[in-house]
Amino acid sequence: MKQLLYFILFNFLSIGTSLSQEKKHNPVNVPDEYLTQINVVYTRVNGWDGKMDLYTNPKAEAPTPIVINIHGGGWNHGEKESQTGFGSWFKNGYAVANVAYRLVHIAPAPAAIEDVRCALIYIIKNAKTLNIDTNKIVIMGASSGGHLALMAGLLGSDNRFDYNCSYDEPIKVTAIINKYGVSDLAPLATWKSAKNWLGTKYNDEHFVQSVSPIHYVNTQSPSVFIIHGDADPIVPYNQSTILYNALKAKGVKTEFITIQDGAHGKFSTEQNEMISKQLWEFLNNLGL
Repeated sequence: MKQLLYFILFNFLSIGTSLSQEKKHNPVNVPDEYLTQINVVYTRVNGWDGKMDLYTNPKAEAPTPIVINIHGGGWNHGEKESQTGFGSWFKNGYAVANVAYRLVHIAPAPAAIEDVRCALIYIIKNAKTLNIDTNKIVIMGASSGGHLALMAGLLGSDNRFDYNCSYDEPIKVTAIINKYGVSDLAPLATWKSAKNWLGTKYNDEHFVQSVSPIHYVNTQSPSVFIIHGDADPIVPYNQSTILYNALKAKGVKTEFITIQDGAHGKFSTEQNEMISKQLWEFLNNLGL
């Protein structure tokens, strides 16, 4: 009898722990006409499911633009459920894809790049069902999410990381929004988060270059909107200046917003309002 009671108690506690570890999904305020799809599986890799939350407008008269959002967290933490502020995108008629990807404890570089590319390809392949205009795709991310947004967009039709989701047609992103993201991992390869993510290849120059967005800038690159605080204590401000200069040198449309004395995000209300205003002017000028 005592063994039976221990067995029941153990299983009860195990179930309770399992339930407590489930991610609570923060609510996103979505317009009535939008369809919400949570945890849509966009790829499967070695028993891991890549999931995204989709907020689309299937009843819109014309296919809608979409923003693909990628959370930050140094490639080692963070979750899509933390991202909820999509109101301005809905207001401007955008669909939203909020993407999770493999963190370093699941797989090191380049796994996260492979995943965001798969998310992009999933959107393109299912564009008709989702009522998405594939000529109006925006990718957005902050910090490590900014790095991944840059990689996903700047790769274009270069399929070197598309092992898990091949696609034979051209891939073109219209714009990238990079919020204080890493553009060149070479000078940061021994930085704790980067070294951890790069794993055993952190001192492999060719590999580090292959996962650095700066090396994919060319004349056909998508337009890029950059935001960075000049007092950022985590991602050096010059990561954005070198990216901006590289884009300008190739004739790519770009805008660089410097936040005076700005840290790693956490900007003031006034600064965020200014960023939003200039961002929408930038996208409107692109026909987005």
